[in-house]
Amino acid sequence: MKNADLCYIEENNGASKYYCNDTQPEYRQYPCVPGKNYYGRGPIQISWNFNYGPAGKSIGFDGLGSPETVAKDPIISFKTALWDWMENVHPLLVSGQGFGATIRSINGPYECDDKKPDVVALRVKYYKDYCQMFGVDPGQNLTC
Repeated sequence: MKNADLCYIEENNGASKYYCNDTQPEYRQYPCVPGKNYYGRGPIQISWNFNYGPAGKSIGFDGLGSPETVAKDPIISFKTALWDWMENVHPLLVSGQGFGATIRSINGPYECDDKKPDVVALRVKYYKDYCQMFGVDPGQNLTC
C-alpha cells in the first residue's frame, strides 16, 4: 500500500474539472448549478451532477447547490460514500459481475477497454491487497 491510499477527500486537480451532464434526458432532473463543480469528493469520490443530486436528496443536503459539503462535512462525506456504494457498486457485486464491473461503473469510459490498462491493473492490485487484509476472496472478473 502507498501512504496516500484512501486519504484524499477531494479529487486531485478536481476544481479544474467540471463533470456536468444535464443534457441527456436521464440527467435533466439534476441540472448543474452555475459556478458549481461536481468533481470527486469523499471517501469514494462521488462525482457528476447526476450522482450529487440524488445523493443529496437521499441523504438530506443540497448536493447540486452545495457539492462542496461532501468534502467539508465528515458525516455527509461518509453518508455519501455509503449511498454511492449501495446505489452504484453493491448491486454489481451481489449480481456476481465482480470487481471489474465496479471499475467499469465508476471510471469505465476513461479506463476500460485498454484505455488505461496500467491504472486498471493498479486498482485490481489494491483491491486484492485489501481483500487479503480482510481475509476475503476477491472473486472472479477482476478487470473491466
